[in-house]
Amino acid sequence: MSTITAAPRTQSAWDIDTVHSSVGFTVRHLVISKVRGRFARWSGSLVLDDARPENSRVEARIEAASIDTHEPQRDAHLRSSDFFDTDKHPAIEFRSSRIEQAGEQRYQVAGDLTIAGVTRPVRLEVEALGRAKDPWGGERAGFSARTTIDRRDFGLIWNQALEAGGVVVGEKVEIGIEIEAVKRAEQSSSQAA
Repeated sequence: MSTITAAPRTQSAWDIDTVHSSVGFTVRHLVISKVRGRFARWSGSLVLDDARPENSRVEARIEAASIDTHEPQRDAHLRSSDFFDTDKHPAIEFRSSRIEQAGEQRYQVAGDLTIAGVTRPVRLEVEALGRAKDPWGGERAGFSARTTIDRRDFGLIWNQALEAGGVVVGEKVEIGIEIEAVKRAEQSSSQAA
């Protein structure tokens, strides 16, 4: 009589702890300076495969109206149809399509980013920062990710020319993401789906 042994499970599901994570951006203002902003409300999840990182994946959903640049009038303008048009397009979404190892604890994460109803491929430079047990018995993992996009690729084309040359808002947007994820509790295979 032969026995079938299940292959070891190497994938695990994680939820992003948004209290200890952030999604921020930087864009040029008046050519001479940079304005920083963030999104206050968002969520996301990861599936990590320790044995085969290329089988990992990540998804995130950001409430576009939660944009915060520390200037209420600017934030209202960013929510308008000149930029995010949050009444028609309430969510910014990212879904990974490919993950490649790019060095020790470094990864290239390719995926589709949707902003204001327009989806374009992007590539994130990701660094795995490590794992730790928290005081409550949970397991946590940290990641830092960076990318730069051209906002015009997503239809965010509003601008105003300056008298001395240049424009009010830069075209390149630097995105920085800091993630602390919490591993989900293991589900017993005998439990109903």
